[in-house]
Amino acid sequence: MGVLFSSTSLVLALCAGGAVLALARGARALAVGLAAVAVLPAATIVTALSWPALAAVVGLAGVFVWHRWSRSSATVSRWASRTRRKAGVASGVDIACHAGTLAVRRRRATVRPSLAGLGRWGRLRVATTAGAVELCRVGVQRVWALVEDVVIVVGGPRTGKTGWLAGRVLDAPGAALVTSTRTDLLELCAPLRRRDRGPVFVFNPAGLGDRASTITFDPLTGCSDAVTATERATDMLAAVASGTSGDREFWDGQARRVLAALLHAAALGGKRMADVLGWVAEPDTAGREVPALLRRSGVAAFEQDAMQFLTTNERTRSSITSSVMPALGWLSHPAAAKAAESGDGFDVARLLDDRATVFLLGAEEAQTAPLVCALTGHIAREARRIATGQSTGRLDPPLGLFLDEAALISPVPLESWTADMGGRGVTILCAFQSRAQLLARWGEHKAATILNNTAAVMVFGGTRDKADLEFWSTLAGERDERVVTTDLHGRVASRTVRKVPVLAPAQIANLPAGRVVVIRRGIAPVIGRARMAWRRRDVRGFERSVRRVDVRAARAFRWARLLVWRDDLAQLGLGALARWWPDRFRERFERRRDANAMFRELAVIHDQAPARALPAAADDDEGAGR
Repeated sequence: MGVLFSSTSLVLALCAGGAVLALARGARALAVGLAAVAVLPAATIVTALSWPALAAVVGLAGVFVWHRWSRSSATVSRWASRTRRKAGVASGVDIACHAGTLAVRRRRATVRPSLAGLGRWGRLRVATTAGAVELCRVGVQRVWALVEDVVIVVGGPRTGKTGWLAGRVLDAPGAALVTSTRTDLLELCAPLRRRDRGPVFVFNPAGLGDRASTITFDPLTGCSDAVTATERATDMLAAVASGTSGDREFWDGQARRVLAALLHAAALGGKRMADVLGWVAEPDTAGREVPALLRRSGVAAFEQDAMQFLTTNERTRSSITSSVMPALGWLSHPAAAKAAESGDGFDVARLLDDRATVFLLGAEEAQTAPLVCALTGHIAREARRIATGQSTGRLDPPLGLFLDEAALISPVPLESWTADMGGRGVTILCAFQSRAQLLARWGEHKAATILNNTAAVMVFGGTRDKADLEFWSTLAGERDERVVTTDLHGRVASRTVRKVPVLAPAQIANLPAGRVVVIRRGIAPVIGRARMAWRRRDVRGFERSVRRVDVRAARAFRWARLLVWRDDLAQLGLGALARWWPDRFRERFERRRDANAMFRELAVIHDQAPARALPAAADDDEGAGR
């Protein structure tokens, strides 16, 4: 141990300290030289110490280095150095460690417990999309988010949001619920989802594209339960909320209580939604029917809420009515009223087991948002209840909620769903036109909660709102930029460093087509390429197969027409011959005529050829007998 207090240790300390000071002042060559000189006394000390003493010295040195490394000042210095070195964006190493393919595959067993029982080769064969959502591509790397993460997409119209979202619908490993204001998502995803996953259903209360709904949903479904009635009223009124002021929130709260009571009464009495509308419009009729129905319920608060509405003064009742009526405006739309008819019911458990896909098509001008929002809330909440009964506490495979234009047609309570649904096995992906749209629909505080609960935000170009652009630029952070000042002769006069945004607002606004800024939890911003669904291999392969089928069908149709024309010409020829030589050609003419008539009828049945009459001379028996 005496060597630790000898001149050798002093030389080592001087050389090591000098190397550290030289490196801090930027003299790298001197620092390397002093470090090389320090190797000699260090080797002398190591050879002179016993193994226990050497282990103690190394341990103390490690503790000292770890303490220095973990200090707040050292952490901030490393972050600043990393920002300067990487220009404020995520490097390839950052992506690989936190959001790359291998990083998310290591966590698949957590978000998909059913995959934990697979062997090594079984896990390798499972696609990454079974437990993660692809955000973008940076070179050869892919940036992912786990299926339990909430992803928000922001971008102006026709910037690629829907094209990117369609790819995520196709990748969804389990059941999927897709909302949209157009039919493009349905047309692109439905055939492949039906082929690769399970059945496809369409709920189209707005009648978009003249597509009929294949399922119906009565908002009174399940409202015999008091909790369900309250949730249904909340969903329907949230779709028509007009503001977030204190006065508006008060009247919305009153309307929610009244509508929940009326829905509960209608469900208990076997009524229809048209009866609920009549009760709101005619309080006298409601006063005779609703209280008696609510007495069947075990919740006395509903009867109190209804009686308070029915017995209050005209001005207060009018204010509550004006808040309730927009949530029932879809009843005046024929397609919406038909889609809300009572049917066999909607079994959410079977939907999850079959990995089915439900497309909800809505239009704001058709006042169908309350109906779409009610069905979305029904499926999501039933799925959450089913997940609670699972041994793992989550759905496996997860249910995907792909809410395109969520603020317009499906403004569900995202401020609470984004905090809880991910852990229940429900994947939430929402698309908005701007952050301003988010604020207008949910208000400042709820919008802030939604963004705080979001694991990844994808910003496409096309945004022109200054506040939005500055918000995203602030989230992207700042970086150091070196500024060189020269004199009149071009000689360097000074070098300074200034803080600039990693992404200026103008850069975000003018992102090239196909480019996206990803602000993901745990790493610096990423600028990558968003892959559109129509560029996927499976989509292109399916389109090629459809084109081949169409070409073959057209070819077969043309060949069938040629055969029909050939037979018609043969019939005309035999008819002409039969007029001159009836004994020889009449029988052959009649056989040809009967055969052509039979095949013509079959062609009409199969829509292969239009029915047409031949010239009278060809089937004139009298002419043939002359």
